[in-house]
Amino acid sequence: MSRVATQFTPDDLLNLPDEVNYELVDGNLVERNMGGTSSWVAMQIGHLLLTFIQRTKSGFVFGADAGYVCFPDAPGMVRKPDVSFIKSGRLPGDLTPEGHIPIAPDLAVEVLSPRDLAYDIERKVEEYLKAGVREVWIVNPERRTVRIQRADKTVQSLSENDTITGGNILPGFSAAVSEFFPPRN
Repeated sequence: MSRVATQFTPDDLLNLPDEVNYELVDGNLVERNMGGTSSWVAMQIGHLLLTFIQRTKSGFVFGADAGYVCFPDAPGMVRKPDVSFIKSGRLPGDLTPEGHIPIAPDLAVEVLSPRDLAYDIERKVEEYLKAGVREVWIVNPERRTVRIQRADKTVQSLSENDTITGGNILPGFSAAVSEFFPPRN
């Protein structure tokens, strides 16, 4: 007897009891890899961005459970960056939607986990940029680095000794890259 693989929709994903742990690619559930360090780093980046956003009222910061359905070539895809930002004025009525977010974020942050495969991360970055994400930060806790890939195809690599800025997406934002990572023992 053959088994038919179950294909899921974005709405199906919302109805799963543990939907936060999955993304949806080509109708298939893809488990998200997160470890203690990567989760801490994502929360720290989210905190730094949220503190800035609350002060400037310049948009919305979302955590790892926010799903995006903004991929024109893959309407059934749901991606969940570890942290994301959308500028004010881009969401209808400037209100956060229930369910998945239908527009591309301005910034997507992916924090690498030990089980992440380079191919999968590069695929996500390509998908984000193709969907209209203006900038993707790929954060590597093990190496304590950040690689920034922009829609204009420029790439910037930062070490923990550098300062990251928000550029045109988050004017006025800056932080020491070292603030993204746990203190060294």
